[in-house]
Amino acid sequence: MVGLFVMPLGFIWMVESCWIFGVSVCAFLNFFAFQLTCASVQNVVLIAVDRYLALSNPFMYTKRVTVRLAVVLSLANWAGSSAGNFALLYCNGFFTTSLKQCPHQCPVIISKAWTWAAFLMTFVFPCSIMFVLYVKIFAIARKHARAIRAANAQGNAAWVKNDNVPKRSERKAAKALGILVFVFLSCVVPYFIASLLADYIHSDVVTTVLNFLSLVLYLNSLCNPVIYALFYPWFQKSMKLILTCRICTVDSSLMQLK
Repeated sequence: MVGLFVMPLGFIWMVESCWIFGVSVCAFLNFFAFQLTCASVQNVVLIAVDRYLALSNPFMYTKRVTVRLAVVLSLANWAGSSAGNFALLYCNGFFTTSLKQCPHQCPVIISKAWTWAAFLMTFVFPCSIMFVLYVKIFAIARKHARAIRAANAQGNAAWVKNDNVPKRSERKAAKALGILVFVFLSCVVPYFIASLLADYIHSDVVTTVLNFLSLVLYLNSLCNPVIYALFYPWFQKSMKLILTCRICTVDSSLMQLK
């Protein structure tokens, strides 16, 4: 959705240096840009929560995390993001004042109080949860690897000579989690820092940098599926089922794809 609705309009806006699509499309672009960014961040947090529950208590995971709960959380994520972003734009006069004052521009003028509120709710709070959960996930994964290594060492003396196998698993898990967090923060952190500076430093340079970093923020939506496809076989299988139009078959979850 970011690639279809947000990035084409954003690139054209940057190239033309003037808004040429009118008032309605401007409102659509800004609402969708805020909405999809916020929903994307919260989806990444929900994935972190899901992984933590699966590792911390795998026997209770299937009972706690049901399809119904996943649907409810997904709908709540989108509904909450929509309500928050509509309030953000409406309370800052975007629909009533900003669009009427600049017909050939597509401005988003947000007060400092709302900027800090959006910064805390969209960036600081979700990223803090994600960081803490991923640290716990890595600690649990290392604990499991050590337990497996100890059990095999007691049951098989040859395991001691081949002790690098669990360590490779630890490194692989650390690498996957590290890349996910690093790419996410690399795309998100610069934009939010620049958006805060833009409220205190009013210059064309800051505005240009902010516009460029907004596109970098959108690129996170491109990076996440690629990273998941590289590290998780179940994601590869799901994408193959979707692209080959076999996802709607009754036994799609039991198919063995090569």
